[in-house]
Order: sequence, then C-alpha cells, then structure tokens
Amino acid sequence: MDSTEVGPRGAEPLTGELLTGHLERERRGLLAHCYRMLGSWDEAEDAVQETSLRAWRGVETFQHRSSVRVWLYRIATNTCLTALDGRGRRALPSGLGPPGDDPAAAPDVSGAANWIQPIPTASVFDDPATVVAGRESVRLAFVAGLQYLPARQRAVLLLREVLAFSAAEVAAMLDTTVPAVKSTLQRARATLGDVAPGRDELAEPSSARDRELLERYMAAWQDADVDAFERVLRADAAIEPVGSRTWFAGRSTCLRFAAPSMIGPGVWRMIAADANGQPATACWFRGEPFGIAVLTTAADGIARVTLFGDPGLVARFSEAGRLEQV
Repeated sequence: MDSTEVGPRGAEPLTGELLTGHLERERRGLLAHCYRMLGSWDEAEDAVQETSLRAWRGVETFQHRSSVRVWLYRIATNTCLTALDGRGRRALPSGLGPPGDDPAAAPDVSGAANWIQPIPTASVFDDPATVVAGRESVRLAFVAGLQYLPARQRAVLLLREVLAFSAAEVAAMLDTTVPAVKSTLQRARATLGDVAPGRDELAEPSSARDRELLERYMAAWQDADVDAFERVLRADAAIEPVGSRTWFAGRSTCLRFAAPSMIGPGVWRMIAADANGQPATACWFRGEPFGIAVLTTAADGIARVTLFGDPGLVARFSEAGRLEQV
C-alpha cells in the first residue's frame, strides 16, 4: 500500500514538525489498534515503528486528501494486513480445545502455537477516562475473539466499531467500496458472535472491587493460603497457563492445579499491575521473575486467571513503568 496521499494541487504540505506532533498524539491509539489486529505486544510495537517510517517517507507528498489521523491509521492497518498475510491466528489455551480434567498430568505442549501476549493498559490508554471508555476493546477475551476473523474483517470491525471511522473513510483506507465495508462488517459481527458468545456477560465489578480481588489473589499466593485462594474464585473459574494447550475449568480443578505450587509463605512475590484493561500482577518465584497473571474479574469473584509464564514480561512491564513498585 502506498503511504502517500495525493490531493488537490496547491494544498498545504504536511511538515515534519506537524507529523511529529500527530505521531506523538496518536502513538497509544496506533499501538492499541495494531495490538488488536496482531494479538502481540512485540508485533504491535514493530508495526507502529513501521507506520512511523512509512509516514515519514510520505510526508512530503501528503496533500490533505484525508485527515492526518485517517492517513496514519490507513498506514498502520495496511502494515498489519501485510504482517498477517499467510499467518495462522494467535490464541489462548481455551481457544485450542476443551479444558483438562487431570491437573497432575503433564501439560500438552504439542504442536507450534502463536500465543496472544498481554499488554500494559497504560501503554495504550493515556488517562483514567480513556481506560474506562476503552478497556473492553483490549480485554484478552475480545482480542482472542478477534483472531478468529479473517484479517480484512478484523480491520473493518476495528476501524468502524472501535475507532468509529466512517464507512467512507474505511473504504478509502482499504481501497474498497462503502457497500463492501458494510457487508464485511456484518460478516465480522456474525463471526465474532459465534466464536465469542457471551463474552460480555460477566457483571462488571467496580474499580474498588477489582482492586480488592487483586489484593486477595496476591495475598493468597504470597501467604501460600489455598483456602484464601478458593474463597476468591468463582465456582466456574478457569486457569489458563499460556504456553500449554492444557487449561482448567471449575474451582475444584483449578485448586488441584494451583495447590502444589503454593508451597510456602514468601515463595511467591506479587506486585500489582494492569494489563489489557484488567487487574494483573507481576510474579516472582523464589526471587526470580516468573511472569504476568491477568485476572478476569466479576462482581462475585475471579472468573479467570490467564497466566503468562514468561519472565521477560516482568522486566518489560517494569521497564515500561507499569508496575506499582519495584
């Protein structure tokens, strides 16, 4: 996709100084968009960098045929579409098969899988008001559902329903027609409804309740208190250890999976974080970074623990200033 915009002769060119300002203002939004498209923090960062490079290459020929914001999202979207060409979807364990029933069995790590990554909430939203308004658009369940959509359906749904661009603007971004955008959006809605039914059914807890559940979760693990962990889980809670196809559903099964790791007070250390618009914690085991746990909460308890056992994520969240204390 050509990153330039050719408009009416004599239109005022976009200066480098103006472009710098636009890129700074849109950076979080572009990162969020690329993350939703790609399901990967790493790839989203790369896509935003590529978007900036393509914008700078086209700055002298930009002629305000569209707004600068539309132009930047056009570049970002097409950068993501190129990255997605021929690639399989990213997933969470629950998207690859039914839950396991034997927590003592070896985890299923067979076959290659591209896993969804978490992303710090503050990296994609710049203030509390935008977090409240946009958190649903980066929740893990929504991002995982998006990965089932063909790439262009994904792009149309995000551009129209999350970013609220007009059908005409989206048609221009994707070099298609307004009727094609409308029909693509209908198909995307239908597919998303089939693959992620009821994803918004959990009663949304208050911020105070979110914080309470997170603190109780962290305390249970740091104190190695299995009973406290049981009390904070819903009866239908699930645990998904990302990196394995094996995951568990139901409070009793989750406890059988977790209890052997709760081996003594002080073995686990937790620091509060926020990922994907959800409460989260960075985890250390015996003093060494372990990963990030993202909680899906409801008014009546924790519904899901998505555990990203990647020590590198702890360092990245910390370096990005996304942990409450270090």
